[in-house]
Amino acid sequence: MRNITLGRTGIVTPQNAFGALPIQRVSFDVAKRLLLRAYEGGMVFFDTARVYSDSEEKMGQAFEGMRDKIYIASKTQAETPEKFWSDLETTLKNLKTDYLDIYQFHCAKMCYRPDDGTGMYECMLEAQRQGKIRYIGITAHKIGVAEEAAESGLYDTIQYPFCYLATDRDVALVKKCEENNIGFIAMKGLSGGLLTNTDACMAYMTDYNVLPIWGVQRDQELEDWLSYFDKDISMTDEIAEFIKKERAELLGDFCRGCGYCMPCTVGIQINNCARMSQMIRRSPSAGFLGDFWKGELMRIEQCIDCGICKTKCPYELDIPTLLRKNLADYKDIINGKVQI
Repeated sequence: MRNITLGRTGIVTPQNAFGALPIQRVSFDVAKRLLLRAYEGGMVFFDTARVYSDSEEKMGQAFEGMRDKIYIASKTQAETPEKFWSDLETTLKNLKTDYLDIYQFHCAKMCYRPDDGTGMYECMLEAQRQGKIRYIGITAHKIGVAEEAAESGLYDTIQYPFCYLATDRDVALVKKCEENNIGFIAMKGLSGGLLTNTDACMAYMTDYNVLPIWGVQRDQELEDWLSYFDKDISMTDEIAEFIKKERAELLGDFCRGCGYCMPCTVGIQINNCARMSQMIRRSPSAGFLGDFWKGELMRIEQCIDCGICKTKCPYELDIPTLLRKNLADYKDIINGKVQI
């Protein structure tokens, strides 16, 4: 397993880290078992966020008494100084620690700067001065915000979606971060669950100076990632050919399943229904063809084209059109017009 240095932070970590969003869906006991197993298996970098419901609390419980053995990154979606400080104090309490290794503006709508009128970057500097955070980071889903942050010189780390479906512009962002000595944390390495070949996902990451954080909520998922501590993985001609075929199939306007568009005004499960065509072909399909998902897909017929989902999508997708395409495809599948 390759070690990387996370830019100018100087943090050295295996190129294999834990994304703690999914542990909000499991019990405290299961979360503790997963987190401690991840550490025992070789992971030392753990990423969470204030908005991940009880994820921080679960991490705090699991790692109590071993703070010096791991790196913890968390995030705030605050847009005012008052909320910033409230979030930070809650996060520190939840994690049972008096400092964070990295504190990040979460899904930032803008690149916060000193004297921009918001006071947000000044909050980061003050928190750093107080010793409550070591390094300042930002996470973004919009490439323009990430690019501005990479050029600004203000951020120690940038977290952005990155996987083998990356565009040339995404790759250029990674290289810009490396040039500017900024740590790059790669989220959505499985593209919201569309990518299932872990060898290909991991091999792609090893070609770049990035730290992937894999979202984990099940034992087998974790064991898959921990297996790379015991075996070498790198890009091969076979994997490269597989990725080429995947890119041909998936590149374009596809839903990553991030859920930032939710909730829908008429109750459509957008983050699942807008990518049903891919999911039904890339996962065991029986579960998607039953009455439950049939009912959920049919909700798309109730779409009123309010457009709210489009304004919230960080990838600027035409969600109503994407939903209707997925519904049409689903109907063709269940009516036997299309074979899967």
